Amino acid sequence: MPLSRRRLLQLTGTAGAGLLLGACGSPSNGGAAGAAAAVPELTQAGYDGPPLTLDLWSGFTGGDGPIFRELLDQFNSENDNIRVVMNTIRWREYFQVVPNAVAAGEGPDIGVIGIDTVGTNAARGVITPLDDITDVLGLDEGEFNPNVWNAGLYQGRRFGIPLDVHPYGMFYNRALLEQAGLGADPPLRERADYMAALEALRDAGIQGQWVSSFLFSGGHVFHSLLHQFGGSLFSEDGTRAVWDSEEGVAAMDWMLSLIRDGHSPVDIGQDGELTAFQNGQNAFHWGGIWNVGAFSELPDLDWGVAPLPVIGDDPAVWGGSHHLVVMNQRPDEDKRRAAAVFFEWITRNSLGWAAAGQVPARTSVRESPGFAELEAQAIIGTQLPEVAFVPPFPGVGDAVVFLEEGFQAGILGLSPPQEALSGSARRATEVLEANAQRFAAQPRLPERA
Repeated sequence: MPLSRRRLLQLTGTAGAGLLLGACGSPSNGGAAGAAAAVPELTQAGYDGPPLTLDLWSGFTGGDGPIFRELLDQFNSENDNIRVVMNTIRWREYFQVVPNAVAAGEGPDIGVIGIDTVGTNAARGVITPLDDITDVLGLDEGEFNPNVWNAGLYQGRRFGIPLDVHPYGMFYNRALLEQAGLGADPPLRERADYMAALEALRDAGIQGQWVSSFLFSGGHVFHSLLHQFGGSLFSEDGTRAVWDSEEGVAAMDWMLSLIRDGHSPVDIGQDGELTAFQNGQNAFHWGGIWNVGAFSELPDLDWGVAPLPVIGDDPAVWGGSHHLVVMNQRPDEDKRRAAAVFFEWITRNSLGWAAAGQVPARTSVRESPGFAELEAQAIIGTQLPEVAFVPPFPGVGDAVVFLEEGFQAGILGLSPPQEALSGSARRATEVLEANAQRFAAQPRLPERA
């Protein structure tokens, strides 16, 4: 349904009171609990019912928006009885607005959410299980990379169908590398090779890799290194933040060494490392695949991309993913069947979406000749088995806030690495404990028959 700016502001303004209402609606107003009590189960694929419209909400308000709309237009032109209409909301508002809209019975039929929010929205009752949809479509991890496929589960049930993966990659400036005598495309996967390149750049008067103290991109670089050294953000059961491990300290120490050894300035501003790369001031930028489009529009920037160097013991890289979901609104079997048709189509035809700076989640698309022609996306896509996602525990975003605080304190030298990481992990663990109690007290979606 169309969402007016006035209604958007109303839903955002009530977020503090409404974020937990996703599982507390009533049958009379079409709210979440009422809908969940009678979610129809699909037993066959396809849709041959009367014409209908599916309302889809997403956060694709940037350059990715027009590309996604083109895909929707193509789908609509190929399906006479299903029309998908997209409403876009900035991501920072999206995860406030959607739970409130669903609770009020004013939410969309389907949506796109971040992989790290799957558990939160499932626990709140904002989204419905999709096991029946994947069953009738015959979708399983054989059709997807197992890493991203399994991340769409919550308590053993499927709530998200992966559309894409957007990992980090190592972007490099060919002109600066040649200036340092390294050649335009040197192999830099091994730590020794990468460190030697940084030293050659420094000898040539070039700072190789700038270190950001902000979550984008410094925090994601830390996340990648933490996993490379064998650590993780959280305990396996999601009850504790454990980024203050010796692996976490090792990751931060390496980043600090870049500053100490003159490869990076101290205390750069938000996106300073990205701007410097675009302006030819540094040779390497560890950043998201979504930068491919922006870099391609800079005629004076001769750049390439490679998987992240393995600084620790094993390859690992931060990555996110968009997942397709069905919102927990008033049950409608026709719309659920139509949603299944759309999910099958959009994942199978996601090559066009790759142009927006994404790696298609579906294996057949990634293995197609068309994707191989998208050289940068294909290179970054080789890292899919190495992607370390933020785990989709309910309320995990509340805990990640403290990761940024601790990481920033350590990188800026406000506290020693161990102290900075331990203090932030302790506060994050307190939040995780509080969230566990909060979500446990909420009504659950009924188990499938």
